[in-house]
Amino acid sequence: MSNTVLKLPEESLLQVIEYYSSKKISAKAPYVRFTAKLTDAVVTVYTSGKVMFQGAGAEREAAKWGAVSADAPKTSNAKGDTLPPGFAKKSVLGSDETGTGDFFGPITVAACFVPANKVELAHELGVKDSKLLTDDYMRKIAPDLKEAFIHSVLTLKNDKYNAVQSKGWSQGKIKALLHNQALKHVLQKIQPQKPDAILIDQFAERGIYYNHIKNEPEIIRENVLFSTKAEGLHVSVACASIIARVAFLEEMDALSAKAGVALPKGAGKIVDEAAAKILLKHGEAFLQSLTKVHFANTKKAKDLAAKRRS
Repeated sequence: MSNTVLKLPEESLLQVIEYYSSKKISAKAPYVRFTAKLTDAVVTVYTSGKVMFQGAGAEREAAKWGAVSADAPKTSNAKGDTLPPGFAKKSVLGSDETGTGDFFGPITVAACFVPANKVELAHELGVKDSKLLTDDYMRKIAPDLKEAFIHSVLTLKNDKYNAVQSKGWSQGKIKALLHNQALKHVLQKIQPQKPDAILIDQFAERGIYYNHIKNEPEIIRENVLFSTKAEGLHVSVACASIIARVAFLEEMDALSAKAGVALPKGAGKIVDEAAAKILLKHGEAFLQSLTKVHFANTKKAKDLAAKRRS
């Protein structure tokens, strides 16, 4: 299905609505101002000022109102598989993870399916590359994303993470297993529908990724693509990233309540300081329940605590 999107001023939006008023249909999706159904096209006006034309007659109808907006694909320095033309508008199941570089808190992985006819809705709901969004903003929009799109989110809490890591599992293996599981869950939920492609935000080369999960009873391989910076290549990965991030933040909230102090993110000096204070107050076992024990922060916290005891 052909998609064309225009960004128009209010005066033009009113003209579009009047022009297609005889073809108006009920608009059920959020942030939709007006929808008209023609013989070979659907015209949707969003509250953001964008107008989307879908169907065989999309280009013809869009040409009546101006040039295509800045939604055209941008050049990218992403590395990985070559994506097919028009990929950003296809039905894609994307996956991403967060928490891997944080001493406190879990690893979370999410997969999210955004069909072609809901790509624009994701943008209307405020989805962008999560690196461009604040945690508070992601908390705000995540409930709408979960409601609008079929997804799966997995949280590997610290006790389980430390247990498997102590057995020799690398973070790469852990992430690969979680991605495969989340993708499997979503594929089961959308059956018999299938995505045009699956896009994984690449953290390992294809061969290494599949080697990590070679012993799994079910391995997702069909139409799987890998790329770095995948959040900017399809909105499904951006949605997954936001959902994963909010799951991480929610677990951090729970751990902060458990510790009686707001736990800092990352793995810098402020994290060492907080860990040392927790170690002195609650002991080593308690600290381990909040953290990824193998990080260098554990030793740094112990050294800081030892100096304060002396």
